[in-house]
Amino acid sequence: MRDLEKVGVVGCGLMGAGIAEVSARAGAEVVVVESDAAAVEAGRARLRRSLARAEAKGKIDSADDAMARIRLVTSLDELADRELVIEAIVEDEAVKADLFQMLDKVVESPDAILASNTSSIPIMKLGVVTSRPQQVVGMHFFNPVPVLQLVEIAPSLLTSSETTRRAREFVEGLLGKQAIDCQDRAGFVVNALLVPFILSAIRMLESGFATAEDIDRGLVLGAAHPQGPLALADLIGLDTTAAVADSLYAEFKEPLFAAPPLLARMVDAGLLGRKSGRGFYTYE
Repeated sequence: MRDLEKVGVVGCGLMGAGIAEVSARAGAEVVVVESDAAAVEAGRARLRRSLARAEAKGKIDSADDAMARIRLVTSLDELADRELVIEAIVEDEAVKADLFQMLDKVVESPDAILASNTSSIPIMKLGVVTSRPQQVVGMHFFNPVPVLQLVEIAPSLLTSSETTRRAREFVEGLLGKQAIDCQDRAGFVVNALLVPFILSAIRMLESGFATAEDIDRGLVLGAAHPQGPLALADLIGLDTTAAVADSLYAEFKEPLFAAPPLLARMVDAGLLGRKSGRGFYTYE
């Protein structure tokens, strides 16, 4: 067995399920932890749907074979033998830090890597709550994970070069994706550029300068973007967009990084985009 083929994933939402899927499709043995039995069944259904689509499109030979390499559980103790554990839970620093403390106690191998899919919370803050900060690294995948090829690798000041090398080998060697190196700064590369752009589009809508449809159509037809910034925010999730904005503002104190009032009100109202059925657009 190659290095890092015993993979754990914490969380089976859109990102966690995607990470579990691409790992299983690449031949890894995957254990996914969710909060309760209902979340496990929802995650299982999400995985089955995505794998069935991949099989129908000829991207994999057998959805059943890939699914057989994924085990969904409700206990972190099931991650004891993992070589790599990737956290993909809510973008909340305190919640993530608590999880990393628990993972540090549960994962037995002294060589195991603990990774976070965050792009907005400093990896250093997650590493220092463990006894092995040299083995904590950021591995930021992009949604939808089975489709988008990029993964941002973000070591903290304490992450060892060997951990970074192994993380890159997992991404490029096993998963067949492409990795870029990032400093441990809020937003890494992509979201540090993308989220302020999305916030500008929200401010344009908020001011009445243009409609959501015209803003998005303008960027699609005038700048060759595959989708407009407001539709993209709905896909990312408005809560996630706001969380990244908050982290960017906290780190850099740049006013344009602050979440616009409209975005904050929509999050408060539960209008989170595609995941809730309504954001800047309404979804069936």
